[in-house]
Amino acid sequence: MQEDKKMKVKKGFLAVQVGLEDEDQGGSSSQRFVIPISYLYHPLFKRLLDKAREVYGYHTDGPLKLPCSVDDFLHLRWRIQKESTSDQHHHNHTNHRLPHALHFHSC
Repeated sequence: MQEDKKMKVKKGFLAVQVGLEDEDQGGSSSQRFVIPISYLYHPLFKRLLDKAREVYGYHTDGPLKLPCSVDDFLHLRWRIQKESTSDQHHHNHTNHRLPHALHFHSC
């Protein structure tokens, strides 16, 4: 884990730490991801940032901590990538509506 802290993040990207602190599975339940800064403007990611603020506050040491399971984060990342790929192919910017039934188990 010490090596992860030393890794530099390229310009335009952000390191985040994903995992639920209350999970007790005998090891580290969190994982580090490097994401594009553009994710910060996506409505799904904004909801996760709001939850992170509620759980951790604004002042934390190290990478941005996200209170979400790794599986749910991977699904969220997939959704954001799918939408951005769809937008690039169709040049349709009206496709940013979120389905009403979208809920994450831990996010």
